[in-house]
Amino acid sequence: MTAPNRNVLWANAIVDGLASAGVSAAVISPGSRSTPLAMAFARHEEVHVFSQLDERSAAYFALGRARRTGAITPLVCTSGTAAANYHPAVMEADEGRVPLLALTADRPPELRDSGANQTADQEKLYGDAVRYYKDLPEPAAHDRTLASLRTTVARAVEAAEGVDPGPVHLNVPFAKPLEPTPVPGDVPDDLDPASETGREGPYVSRTGGATRVDDGDLRSLAEALSVDRGLIVAGPADPPGLDPEAVTALSHATGHPVLADPLSGVRFGGHTRVAPVIGGYDAYLSADAAGDSAPAWRDPEVVLRLGASPTSKRLRKYLAATSADEYVVDPAGRWREAEFAATDLVVAEPNRLCGDLSRLVAGGGSGEWRAQWEDADERAFGVLEESEAFFEGRAVATIAESVPDPATMFVSNSMPVRDLDRFARPTTRSLTVCGNRGVSGIDGIVSAGLGAGSATTDDLTLVVGDLALYHDSNGLLALDRLDLEATVVAINNDGGGIFHALPIERFEPEFTQQFKTPHGLEFEALADLHGLRYERIDARVEGGDGDGSGVADGDGSGMADDPRSALAATYREARERSGSTLIDVRFDAESSHRTRERLRDRAVEAALGAESGE
Repeated sequence: MTAPNRNVLWANAIVDGLASAGVSAAVISPGSRSTPLAMAFARHEEVHVFSQLDERSAAYFALGRARRTGAITPLVCTSGTAAANYHPAVMEADEGRVPLLALTADRPPELRDSGANQTADQEKLYGDAVRYYKDLPEPAAHDRTLASLRTTVARAVEAAEGVDPGPVHLNVPFAKPLEPTPVPGDVPDDLDPASETGREGPYVSRTGGATRVDDGDLRSLAEALSVDRGLIVAGPADPPGLDPEAVTALSHATGHPVLADPLSGVRFGGHTRVAPVIGGYDAYLSADAAGDSAPAWRDPEVVLRLGASPTSKRLRKYLAATSADEYVVDPAGRWREAEFAATDLVVAEPNRLCGDLSRLVAGGGSGEWRAQWEDADERAFGVLEESEAFFEGRAVATIAESVPDPATMFVSNSMPVRDLDRFARPTTRSLTVCGNRGVSGIDGIVSAGLGAGSATTDDLTLVVGDLALYHDSNGLLALDRLDLEATVVAINNDGGGIFHALPIERFEPEFTQQFKTPHGLEFEALADLHGLRYERIDARVEGGDGDGSGVADGDGSGMADDPRSALAATYREARERSGSTLIDVRFDAESSHRTRERLRDRAVEAALGAESGE
């Protein structure tokens, strides 16, 4: 007998099953009821354990790793509110199609609904958000029961990482003793060794497959794409991401430009040297650019959409306003097109589909059509380059231009991801950009970013809003505890700057008090608390011209004539030093938003030849 009691036997079977299925890391938060699982993971030679004190941060850390790798990093927590703190990340994993496995320890069934301390109803705690749920039976040292457990673990991994990846929940009740103390007779001496140790390799092997279109439908789709004016729209990619080479091959075969979201995995990389990758569309497209509204700008005849719904609302509205046939590709056959303008749903694995279509498409597209998009993109980015304004969007673009090669960037929701979408040029750098666009919350950004960084040797940069940084400041603890390094760039406009883009900004004092909600926090103390070097660049200029073109303070003591260069230099120095750095870049939210509006008007005029509206 190798297990001193049935709880140890049970937990070892779970962890062995996960390791056999390819799991190499887990995230554990401290607690008593989860002791058997924590001990089993800690003692397993093939699993690296990340210790996270805060369950919400732990869940987002695991989500970030899975977003970067496409594989689960199991979560372990104790009973009660600990499991509830996983819920936001479970929601993001559900809508963002990120593999996640929550192992929530629980009191034994007889204590439920009894008023027992730290006991709550954990059955189906996450509702319909999970791909698979199982309330495991109480640990038992029986051959058949252990075989059932190992099968359940294999099914859980398959459900989390399958065709429609997402969160999975296994609720695991344990009665005392929770520690690996011997209990005479708890594990029979004649227990079948195969039941206790499992089979060699995974208990249930998985044979993966890609959803493919049959030959007839594939030829019909290839014919539909063989037109002069087509678009390939690459939205935020499901883990492990779109294959740039497959998308580039289809672009070459069709002759159609690729409108690449920064979270698609297609906007950045060496393929941009040879593929017509378009990145500035959010600056000049809108519903007004479609149909008869912009006679100099012709509509597409066909659109092929890959990945999730694009970050750019303007792109979504533009596509909906055209008369193009719109093919939405989804490997799980789920609907992800909220404008309800799509004409076809193609159930297929997108990378395989692009490869298959690239060998069948007969047309080469219109050179004039491609040039229209490439010229518009160049003119739109030219507007930004010609402007001397230093505002939030310029700061985000500067970081994107300054990252090393290779690099991983995790970008916050609200304005940072939108600014990256509008102002970050396609580049040949090997830059992997991740973000939580499933339900687009600002919670967990720091932890998810550090989780993504833990899965790679790439240089790691987090671009976060000030509210997102405040909301997940606990996540910074992982830098020291887990021996990670990151450069954290905080776009600090003292509150909810995105609300300036909504009509509610005209209503005061409610706008400031209930929406923008300035906090006045000084993040230098936060950096000191977590052992980060602190740098400040202040772009708030009293008496300036209101376009955000003021000066910057690179070290908190002097003023710089060129804030863009100051930020680039500060960022470069932060990366070259060992350890982590927080760069606090301060802006006035209203000024930045007015600058975005002016630059957009100029970009529309430059790219489409339309009236600027000024």
